[in-house]
Amino acid sequence: MKREVFITSDGSTSIHLPDWDEQYHSKHGAIQEAKHVFIKMGLYKYLEKPVKQLSILEIGFGTGLNAFITYLETKKKEISVSYVGIEAYPVSENEIESLNYVSELNALAFKKDFKQIHEVAWEEKHSVSANFQLLKRKQFFEDIDDVDVFNLIYFDAFGAKNQPELWTESIFNKMYIALKKGGVLTTYSAKGSVRRAMQAVGFTVERLDGPPGKREMLRATKS
Repeated sequence: MKREVFITSDGSTSIHLPDWDEQYHSKHGAIQEAKHVFIKMGLYKYLEKPVKQLSILEIGFGTGLNAFITYLETKKKEISVSYVGIEAYPVSENEIESLNYVSELNALAFKKDFKQIHEVAWEEKHSVSANFQLLKRKQFFEDIDDVDVFNLIYFDAFGAKNQPELWTESIFNKMYIALKKGGVLTTYSAKGSVRRAMQAVGFTVERLDGPPGKREMLRATKS
């Protein structure tokens, strides 16, 4: 499928899929969306309670933006992180080289770390730093079978208009099982069908203010 790197409204890059009229991030701002949906409403919500270790699952590793921002944010707090990114169709080396996240995040000191996040082998756990362990799994979401492993899930799959099978009770049941008690899942989606699917498998679901360009988003908690 054809993919094109483009610049979103906040100056950060993303990838557009013309055949689907879909993009990896909000056209209103890739970095703005990631920071709001997954960091502010996800990571920092979970960190309201004191923790020293954190296990994160990302559904849709994509460009590595969420992983890189999480790396930068948790580095400030000296938290030990185990990060698992699931992706069925990894981004190409040429596409990665076209991304401007290091400069847009004012993170030139961590340029090598961003590069490492993408260059390390799939299916193997790697130490990006002493406190950040990364495992990239090339896997379809329906094949996920983790049980009681994660504190936090970034649910960043393509939208339901193109891949409705990724926003079903079946998939969210896998997410519920994968989370530890008290675990949190955040997603940019605010569709009623998504909220109902989450609730049907046991999640407590909140509607929250969305990122720029989007009115609402969802956060789900495993009681």
